[in-house]
Amino acid sequence: MSRQPFRLAILEGARILEEAGVPNARIDAEILAAHVVGVERPRLGLVPLVDRDVLDAYEALIAQRATRKPLQHLIGEAHMGDITVAIGEGVFIPRPETELLFGWALAYLEGNYHRDEPPVVLDLCTGSGILALAIANARPDAVVHAVELDPRALSWARRNADAQTAAGDTPIHLTQGDVTDRNLLAELEGGVDLIVSNPPYVPDATEVDVEVRDHDPAIAVFAGADGLSVIRPLVSNAARLLRIGGAVAIEHDDTNGTDTADLFRARRVFGEVSEHPDLAGRPRFVVARREATAAEAEWLQ
Repeated sequence: MSRQPFRLAILEGARILEEAGVPNARIDAEILAAHVVGVERPRLGLVPLVDRDVLDAYEALIAQRATRKPLQHLIGEAHMGDITVAIGEGVFIPRPETELLFGWALAYLEGNYHRDEPPVVLDLCTGSGILALAIANARPDAVVHAVELDPRALSWARRNADAQTAAGDTPIHLTQGDVTDRNLLAELEGGVDLIVSNPPYVPDATEVDVEVRDHDPAIAVFAGADGLSVIRPLVSNAARLLRIGGAVAIEHDDTNGTDTADLFRARRVFGEVSEHPDLAGRPRFVVARREATAAEAEWLQ
């Protein structure tokens, strides 16, 4: 059986996805092609011809993506930093925007952490565990804790954590818990150096993409009428858990960046509150530093 030009199949795949309303149709078509032949996307040009069974597998994936099944579910993975985690039904699909939060966290630890003890990092609403695991991979000296409420998502996080540990990365400490619980991780109170979180933050009435509506768990997406029902108590818990001088970064909906920042500014224990945009210039995450109250400052003297 003669081999077939792969480039023509990819162009046809991109056309089908574009007609189906898939964002970034050409990119998705190329990612699926690279997945089928087992090469990195930039190296697709090195695979000019493929067998018919490869084309059949590729066309089947294109057909599934055209139904708006998420790309990550089709290839079974997502990436952050230097790690890859397994992704599928029942867990929130990591977004590229969270890479910015990850990058900020690493820069913060590099530039602001100067104590002799290992830094203690806490990821709240960890989902697949990708953010916690990426930090643990990049900073093997850190003690990384991660919290997730949803049992299905937690099972994905455990699976990914076990895989990273088997690969030689520093283990992370996973906890099933509610980040709005005032008693969450009481044993860490006042001892966390950095908190990161990509919590549920979409206002309930927001129209979302088909991929989100049909495949992301609603518990990981929506958060009340204004999108702040999880972030409000999370800010309070951050104040309790952080060490004086520690920092917190929370991702938020692009409609409530100022509101999220104001939640920090309203508490006297937080200072240096700053808002950070995503690559499109939209408000995306807020950063704050835990400061000492007057009583704490006096006690520290």
